[in-house]
Amino acid sequence: MKAIRRFTVRTVLPEQLQPLHELALNLRWSWHPETRDLFRSVDPEVWAATGEDPVRLLGEVPAARLAALAVDRRFLRRLGDLADDLREYLAGPRWYQTRQEAGTTPPPAAIAYFSPEYGIAATLPQYSGGLGILAGDHLKAASDLGVPIIGVGLFYRHGYFRQSLDRHGWQQERYPLLDPDELAVSLLREADGTPSRVDLALPGGRTLAAHIWKAQVGRVPLLLLDSDIETNSPAERDVTDRLYGGGSEHRLLQEMLLGIGGVRAVRAYCRLTGHPAPEVFHTNEGHAGFLGVERIRELVADDPAGPDFAAALEAVRAGTLFTTHTPVPAGIDRFDRELVARHFGGDAALPGVPVDQVLALGAETWRDGDPKLFNMAAMGLRLAQRANGVSTLHGEVSRSMFNGLWPGFDPAEVPITSVTNGVHATTWIDPAVVRLGAAELGAERAEEAMTTGESQRWTGLERIGDTEIWDLRRTLRAQLVDEARRRLRASWRQRGAGEAELGWVSSVLDPDVLTIGFARRVPSYKRLTLMLRDPGRLRALLLHPTRPVQIVVAGKAHPADDGGKRLIQQMVAFADDPAVRHRIVFLPDYDMAMAQRLYPGCDVWLNNPLRPLEACGTSGMKAALNGCLNLSVLDGWWDEWYDGQNGWAIPTADEAGGVLDPESGEAERRDDIEAAALYDLIEEQVAARFYDRDGDGLPHRWIAMVRHTLVTLGPKVLAGRMVREYVERLYTPAALAQRELAAGRHEPARELAAWKAKVRDGWPAVRVEHVEADCPAEAQELGNSLALRVQVELGALEPGDVEVQVVSGRVDETDGISDACLLALKPVGGPDLDGRTRYEGSLELCRTGPFGYTVRVLPAHPRLASPAELGLVALPAESAGMDAGLLR
Repeated sequence: MKAIRRFTVRTVLPEQLQPLHELALNLRWSWHPETRDLFRSVDPEVWAATGEDPVRLLGEVPAARLAALAVDRRFLRRLGDLADDLREYLAGPRWYQTRQEAGTTPPPAAIAYFSPEYGIAATLPQYSGGLGILAGDHLKAASDLGVPIIGVGLFYRHGYFRQSLDRHGWQQERYPLLDPDELAVSLLREADGTPSRVDLALPGGRTLAAHIWKAQVGRVPLLLLDSDIETNSPAERDVTDRLYGGGSEHRLLQEMLLGIGGVRAVRAYCRLTGHPAPEVFHTNEGHAGFLGVERIRELVADDPAGPDFAAALEAVRAGTLFTTHTPVPAGIDRFDRELVARHFGGDAALPGVPVDQVLALGAETWRDGDPKLFNMAAMGLRLAQRANGVSTLHGEVSRSMFNGLWPGFDPAEVPITSVTNGVHATTWIDPAVVRLGAAELGAERAEEAMTTGESQRWTGLERIGDTEIWDLRRTLRAQLVDEARRRLRASWRQRGAGEAELGWVSSVLDPDVLTIGFARRVPSYKRLTLMLRDPGRLRALLLHPTRPVQIVVAGKAHPADDGGKRLIQQMVAFADDPAVRHRIVFLPDYDMAMAQRLYPGCDVWLNNPLRPLEACGTSGMKAALNGCLNLSVLDGWWDEWYDGQNGWAIPTADEAGGVLDPESGEAERRDDIEAAALYDLIEEQVAARFYDRDGDGLPHRWIAMVRHTLVTLGPKVLAGRMVREYVERLYTPAALAQRELAAGRHEPARELAAWKAKVRDGWPAVRVEHVEADCPAEAQELGNSLALRVQVELGALEPGDVEVQVVSGRVDETDGISDACLLALKPVGGPDLDGRTRYEGSLELCRTGPFGYTVRVLPAHPRLASPAELGLVALPAESAGMDAGLLR
């Protein structure tokens, strides 16, 4: 018999234990080992049974146990100390406050960070993979650094799916209902106690309403919008039913609620709590792009004397940052233009925001773009004055992928920078690794090293002895073996096996065998089954008589991705073989809880995506922080920081004359080449070094690589380093630009919008008419200079509206310029009788070999973040009669 209604009855704690609620409702416990240890001591069995969830623990621990703890002086002393520690953490100055006092440009008073998913803890399952884990680590690192971020997302009543396998190894999904009363969240309420609410107008006079749940992530509030409320119709209640579910309109409504509703939720939170209003809005991928449209509406419609749409657009752009995470166009959300028009027009229109302006923001105006589609990434880039990819290589890929938004510019000049992702140290480093580092550095310095990512604080780890490192690695490996056996047994029971059939599980894996980990989402480009390319060769590696290898595999395929599910089934079929199942296991239901045990226990972390389709790939970072060596294709962050001593690089097919296009006829050959390279590396280098023992039984060369990894990669891969980069390179400049354009009731924004309109209207008349150079016929020598004179037609524009540049550098066989240097020419006198303006300058020949130059005209304004911002450039025409511009 089923209940007609479900709710949670919470325990009433004795007064002496009230601080336990305070500790449980702040998710700092998820990365604070001492607090977790306290909750474990409340009742170890209940702690384990509740999935190490403090809120559920307090709801299920027996009353007699609580009564005993209420008079336990030792426990109460620990509880008081940890409650005081949390209050000090929340209130005391941290890195950001110190920087605020010392810096010349005041950093943002607050930053709003929008993401469709957040991986804070396994007990709050609002994430599916890397994007959410990155967002969670961003908030945690911001909290540790004292950065005043407000997180914004959606509350999915079913979260992402839980994974199991059927008897045949086929992925099964289930979506448990999440009860907010059993989670570390609280409802945002108005002063009269009623739930705070945001409303969005929908076509046909309908309304999408949402309540706002707040999760406290250390110092950072995370606002999660929930449409499952009684005032909504059934269709609207289901908008936040699950992560990445439903059809196109369902996804559009989710993204409207995240963007538009998210801005309104931030305003409500700041109004109710007194939190400073954000000066910067950070869009983590395009899903939240409509936040910019709502902010334009605020400026245009809420203030009768406010700016018009064009000026509001400039004001919004100045304070917006867009981070792209995808290296392929197929990874971008695109909607039918008519669907978007229906939701932003008629009775659903946002006041002051014409539907044609909204559609223009997402239009695919570039060559081969689809005029019938609305592109969320295009809108995100048009609404943000600053944008970045998530690794150096991904920045390069992004500049090429979005080049069409800046026609006339080489990809290198597209205004998309990069900030390489990082991971939150204390979430992902095993406590035993922390203790080993603290023994050498001291506890306070070790905490600072993990928080800030400042490399000098990691100095000293190189003194840790070989024996200590090797003993730790063996302990962590043994922990993983125990965890894998427990999970494997549970998985086989779910698949229908009886306990009598599972005696073999107790001998699965070996704590003294080289252990390789592979765990991630299972799209085709990540190539879960590349290791199965030659099953015989893989078996030989697993069963080698003196240098065996064991592999732990995990990952989820999207519920609609049957291709990914087939890959999992192939992997499970191989791992089920009795001949090898003690050496390779597939563990279902990969989540944060599994990951926190998997990374420390592996000796090697394997990553073999199709290059360059891995934007960053942070799982290898988490493994490296635990002394695990990476074995990876040079993609994402590994392309940037591999140094030959911190792991191994898998050769890719492009280096062997192959191709990388997954749709090409050469795909099979490419996978054959890269799989063979993987087998060779494991056999001839990885395993050989792991089992190369000296007389004392230690693999000293392997341990040296582990130590080098900890010392050199440790500070680089931290989310603290990442967030500091965002603050210094992007948040603070964006806040400054926003303040400047908002001054005087947005008068500077109006001026900038008017100037851009003038430049766009006048640009068709701008031409480079003639270029002359004092260039003798004979070859030039290094150090010589060329006197350049350029005639430019500006039409209705003035010299102050443009910059005339000489672009020079090495040239290839097609006369393409690389490693370019820029030289601004200066106007000489006024326009001549033909209306042309002369520009002059001296070009120094600063390099030998093939050398060339060209001249171009760009819009110029002190408030532009990049010369390419408008996407306008005037270049010499071939018929302009220029003197030779190519020197060899």
